[in-house]
Order: sequence, then C-alpha cells, then structure tokens
Amino acid sequence: MAEAKAAPLLAREDGGAAAEGSGRGGGATWAQTLGNVVVSIVGTGVLGLPYAFRAAGWLAGTLGVAAAGCATHYCMLLLVECRDKLEEEETEEPCDVLYTYGDLGQKCFGTIGRCSTEIFIFLSQAGGSVAYLIFIAQNLHSMLTQFMSPDGFIFAVLLPMQIALSFVRSLSSLSPFSIFADACNVLAMAIVIKEDIRLFDHPFADRSAFNGLWAIPFSFGVALFCFEGFSMTLALEASMAERKKFKWVLSQALVCIMFVYACFGVCGYLAYGEATKDIVTLNLPNSWSSSAVKIGLCIALAFTFPVMMHPIHEIVEARIRSSQCFQKFSQNVGGPNWLALHASRIMVVTILAVVASYVPAFGAFIAFVGSTVCALLAFVLPTAFHLSIVGSSMSLWRRLLDYGFLLFGLVFAVYGTFTAL
Repeated sequence: MAEAKAAPLLAREDGGAAAEGSGRGGGATWAQTLGNVVVSIVGTGVLGLPYAFRAAGWLAGTLGVAAAGCATHYCMLLLVECRDKLEEEETEEPCDVLYTYGDLGQKCFGTIGRCSTEIFIFLSQAGGSVAYLIFIAQNLHSMLTQFMSPDGFIFAVLLPMQIALSFVRSLSSLSPFSIFADACNVLAMAIVIKEDIRLFDHPFADRSAFNGLWAIPFSFGVALFCFEGFSMTLALEASMAERKKFKWVLSQALVCIMFVYACFGVCGYLAYGEATKDIVTLNLPNSWSSSAVKIGLCIALAFTFPVMMHPIHEIVEARIRSSQCFQKFSQNVGGPNWLALHASRIMVVTILAVVASYVPAFGAFIAFVGSTVCALLAFVLPTAFHLSIVGSSMSLWRRLLDYGFLLFGLVFAVYGTFTAL
C-alpha cells in the first residue's frame, strides 16, 4: 500500500497525471530501473512482517510472501501487456501513446473505469499515509513514553507539521527524504536481524510452522501490502531506455525482494516468538543504535508523508476544480481561489490523522488495507483490463487463469473486509 512513495529517479503516478512521460522509452538503464522497482515496493510495511509470521507460522508466512510476490509479478506484467496491445492498435504515432493506470480504466470501462481506478489509488495512498502516522507515533511513544500517548503525538506533533508540509508542491525537494527513509529501513532490518541472531538459542523451539488455515489470509494481506508498487508498473516500464528488458528486471527485483522479506519475517518471529509486536522495531532494546534507527525512520517518514499525500491532493483538487461551485466561485471572486485548494489539503490531512488515532493496531490495519484495496488494485483491475483488451486473442488457459485471479481478488477483498469489521 502500498506503501507508495517517490522513487529517486522517477516521480510517482499522481492519480491522473501522466507520470510515465510522453516518449516511447525513457533514459533509465536496467540498473536504474532495478533500483526504482526496489524503492517503489519496499517500505515500512516490511517491519510488520515478523508479526504476520507470528500469526501464520514461519512456514505459512514464507509461503504467503512467495504467493503474494508471484501473483503481484504476474498481474504487473498484465498491465504492461495491456498497454503494448493498445499501442499496437493505435493509428497515431506510437511514440505519442503511453497509457497510465487510469487511462487503461478509461479505455476499458469508460468514465466509471477511470473513476474506480482513481478511487482505489486514492484509498491505497490514504491507507499508506495512515500507516505512516501510526508507525511514527508508536515509535515516538516507545522512546518518549512519559511525555504523551501515541494519539498525543499524532495531534500535537505530526498533524501541525504535516499541515505545514502539505503546502509544499515540489516533490523533488522531498525526494531525498524518501531515499533516507529507505536507507533507515535497511538499517532497521539489519539491526533486527542482528538482534535476532543474538537471541537465537533453539530457534525453532516453541515456534509454530503453521497456525491454521485462517491465519494464512492475514499473512497474505500483510505481504500484499508490502508489495504495494503495482500502480508504478507502467511508469517504471516507460522509464527504461530498453523497454523489452523490463520483464527480466522486474523478475530479478521481485525474486530478491521475496527472499529478503521471507528471511526478515522468519528471523523476526524466531527471535521474539509470541512476544513479536506488530511493529518489530518496538521489540528492539533501548540501545543507542536502535534509538538512532527509530529516530531516523520517524524523521524520514515525516518528510516522506507529503510525497504519499501528493496523489491524494492531486485527485481531490482535480475534482474541486471541475465542480460547478468552484468554477462559479472562481469567476466571481478570482484571486482567493487558492484558499479553497489549501483548505482541502488541511481537511484531508486532518481526516487521516483522526482515522490513524482510531486504528487499534498497525499489523491489523496493514493486513486490512492489503486484503481489500491492494487486492483490488493488484488482482481485480489488472485482470479485468487484460480480459477486456487482450481477451479475444488469448488462449483458453490464459483466460481461465485471468478469471481465477479476478475471482480470487474479489473473494479475498470481501473476506478481508469481513475479517476487519
């Protein structure tokens, strides 16, 4: 969910804007694209994986990560195949045709398709933003317990800061913090694994490999949240100088990410067992190294939060500008139009802060987002687009496979919603 953030070499898709560019191919090498894929997928959700492994068992959790990674990889390639098919059918110069996720929805199902896609992207970004607030507040509370509660940090510290940062419209000025956040993620994982190895005595003693069938959807939902980078698929593929190599690059990146996710989840669960918390950094001892990582993560994510919010603000402001009330107001008043747009940013950030204060647990929340919105974005929409655009030329087994993913995504989303409620 995603979490969605800015890649260092490529801006994220902003709801309706063409983040992919207008050329048939960009200038990124395969190595740069590999880095972009990793940065666009790996985020703070990975720090909830050990808790998912505790719920499902170390073997079931590993299988859940592998299944989520393979399914996400397949559906990412469906989006690329859809755009390639549309480019072949275009009568215009193909170099002028590059479709965004929203464009595919428009092409397949008209305005309803575009609106549905934008709504799911909106909810996915909002879920990731709420997860950021929860993560920062709980880590600050773990270090400064005597000062205030997690909700106090959300409203007294984070909300005023994020309202001020919401007025920053240049993503490039914030992109270094996104890179810094990823560096802190790597450091946090390294420190957790170091602590895990130190705590290993009889690592598999009293550690369940499989905690029952009903625990698998939870771990799969968390894993799917950790693979939330599918809305960047078309942008990443379009950025490559040699677009034919994208499938190979994507495969290499996802195999590496799946391996790291599985190792990290297993190590975290084996080290802390039933005491594993939904944010594994909260299990770390109060040493200077773990405190430094927590502080670094909090600072980096606080400045990356506006990047997460950028697509949300773009979608909301586009809807406000297209409304008749705003257009009449613009004609009659003129200058102060920016007040309405800034007020919308303040309102959206405040609403998300209120939502974050009511979320009971980080792990349950990212599992909910992964099981619902991420499942719809990752499985339902890509397969629906693929069946609509390429379906007539596909073999029977490919159509059955697509329908299988489509049905699985719908059932999984319904089950995730039911479980959360």
